[in-house]
Amino acid sequence: MSFPKAVRLVEVGPRDGLQNEQNVSTDAKVQLINMLSAAGHCYIESGAFVSPKWVPQMADSAEVFAGISRGANITYAALTPNLKGYEAAKAAGATEVAIFGAASEAFSQKNINCSISESLARFAPVLDAAKADGIKVRGYISCVVGCPYQGDVAPSEVARVAKALLEMGCYEISLGDTIGVGTPLKVNAMLDAVLKVAPVEQLAVHFHDTYGQALTNIYVALSRGISVIDSAVAGLGGCPYAAGASGNVATEDVVYLLNGLGIEHGVDLDALAAAGGFITEQLGKTTNSKVGLALSAKCAS
Repeated sequence: MSFPKAVRLVEVGPRDGLQNEQNVSTDAKVQLINMLSAAGHCYIESGAFVSPKWVPQMADSAEVFAGISRGANITYAALTPNLKGYEAAKAAGATEVAIFGAASEAFSQKNINCSISESLARFAPVLDAAKADGIKVRGYISCVVGCPYQGDVAPSEVARVAKALLEMGCYEISLGDTIGVGTPLKVNAMLDAVLKVAPVEQLAVHFHDTYGQALTNIYVALSRGISVIDSAVAGLGGCPYAAGASGNVATEDVVYLLNGLGIEHGVDLDALAAAGGFITEQLGKTTNSKVGLALSAKCAS
């Protein structure tokens, strides 16, 4: 078993986390991103330039990008589903963009009313424009082990989509367990297929923690040499397609795991937990991070 010496954490809380929350002020989003920057994050997905009709929580993304205090050598990325979104992200100063597909035909049809192949074709103009502008594009694949509509997803389908996104020009592919049903056996099988078509250096993992398996699945990915992990501070987010879903794996919990394994990541756990405490207070919720809860209790004692 060979773990990477260092891991790059992709903080998705301000986008993937907060897009599922109501009534979060622009100022709170800006402050959260600034706190995450100060905690040592080098990559923060800071907003999404999508239709406000479908994702009203991200309608203020341009204002968020304008308000943040940008740290040196920090990537402030945005989700961009089409050319219009890409142009808006570029105008706002996003330093990187992401596109998103699915490994499940049923999920693709239900959510964006087209096949996987058709969805990939829609991304071509974004990748062409980004290449001309010198902006890197990251690719997400949803439902890499399970789908709320069709059940299990074949590893070969994940590999097919990953290969297509890489060939289109994505520099990195984030493999997402969108509804959090993954287990080590399923994740290993999926990685077996994907690693046949994609270099490990171009892969990331994005686990939701619906059934409490996210950290275990991350451990599996680390043991396969994957060194990029998506996570959300305080476990922000949700899985609208899975009953009882608890959202993204909490960054605090991932950092604690990495600390225990002696893997470098560059994020200060106490500062990170403070950011989680800030945003959950803004939301009027309790953190979903077990590490965040433990640190809070320790400070209170």
